[in-house]
Amino acid sequence: MRLTNEQREQVLELRRRHSLSEVAEITGLPLGTVKSIISRSGLFADNPRLRAMFTLPPRQSCRETLPAAPELPPQQVVTGDKEIDALLWLRQVIETGDPGRIEQAKEAACRISTSLDELETRYGKWLVASAGHIMAGLGSIGFANLDSLVERIIKRRAREAEAIGRFGDELWDDTPAEIFCLESLRTVERVKWDYPPEQVADRFKALPELMPHTLSDCLHELAYWNDLHYLRKACDTSGDYEHRMESSARDWFIFGQLAELRPRTRDEAKDTLRYLTVSDRQGMPEADRILENLVS
Repeated sequence: MRLTNEQREQVLELRRRHSLSEVAEITGLPLGTVKSIISRSGLFADNPRLRAMFTLPPRQSCRETLPAAPELPPQQVVTGDKEIDALLWLRQVIETGDPGRIEQAKEAACRISTSLDELETRYGKWLVASAGHIMAGLGSIGFANLDSLVERIIKRRAREAEAIGRFGDELWDDTPAEIFCLESLRTVERVKWDYPPEQVADRFKALPELMPHTLSDCLHELAYWNDLHYLRKACDTSGDYEHRMESSARDWFIFGQLAELRPRTRDEAKDTLRYLTVSDRQGMPEADRILENLVS
């Protein structure tokens, strides 16, 4: 049976929302024919051009020389409570990221006779008294948990080393992916602080060569934006770094595609569900549509 171009287009369009067997039933075509059309189109295999664009540069160990740890911070009287001030200072020592100093700080903390929980309570009371309102006491949460602080600082230093290894002196230069987003949205006017989602979708869909073909493509690109953000954050001394608006618009567009592209396999569906579970986007409006896409 000779198929028309319209039939092929119908199969491809339906496959974006339905399973293979459902497409065969809707179109009245044999399942083997449906599979052949989809396979030959290449539209439901991972997009190699997208993968190449949205991939971090490889690490080069020869670059991974971290900046020297800052000088030991001076001890200061902050609260007037010697034990609390000592703990505040030890936290500053840990935040230098120097492994030797971190170990010394942990050993020094063990020599404080008062329990760390008690010090955290006292610090909270000092914060409330200093600020004049009870909400200030929230600033004491985790104050005495030095292990958590150490873990966070070690992770930050590892990311800093990775950022240097991957980008060297070009960490803050626009990547090809960021340039692509800037060019794609250059003539789109922002509304307040955001780009209109409909116009964002139109611009990116007009460039099919860099559209995701699969849920795995989406997860790959979302990981790229996440990793780029946190590698830069690790090296950001000001604490002000955020994605470009154009990059964020692309990131949210790709997140929305998780609700549009049908999972090819159970494993792909499970990978998408795992991403949704651990991301900070479970409460977003798209999340319900993504779940519907995975279970339907």
